[in-house]
Amino acid sequence: MDVTSRPVAHVVGGRDEVVDDRWGGVAAIVRLDGEQFAEEALYGLADFSHLEIVYHFDRVPVDRIETGARHPRGNTDWPLVGIFAQRGKNRPNRLGVSRCELLRVDGLDLHVAGLDAVAGTPVLDIKPYLAEFGPRGEVRQPAWSSELMRDYYEAGE
Repeated sequence: MDVTSRPVAHVVGGRDEVVDDRWGGVAAIVRLDGEQFAEEALYGLADFSHLEIVYHFDRVPVDRIETGARHPRGNTDWPLVGIFAQRGKNRPNRLGVSRCELLRVDGLDLHVAGLDAVAGTPVLDIKPYLAEFGPRGEVRQPAWSSELMRDYYEAGE
């Protein structure tokens, strides 16, 4: 079964180039598609501090999609792990999920900081972040992933 999605928004501003780190200070706008939605689709969203944005890694060519194992970021110091044990952009369906800070809502524009998607990226869904959807219990992850993420949300551009 194939699944077809239509973007609900696009990223405006922020970075133009795909870069792995320093997303923390990057400001951008998630602009809702005015042909599909009116401002009422965003009523109440400004009461939340953070959003979860589901987007499409549209700049990853189909021939670069990974379905097996690889070293994250090509770094052979890190273990060979399956594509579903990492969050790389070369995923089978090229879907990204990012949590970012909501700075303000202005009409159909969501002003955000820390969204790790580049200008023009199609946004498939927007959800308010609720603490209750965060992990319950202790969180565990391997050391290589903490090393990989060390500079990911440091102050950026």
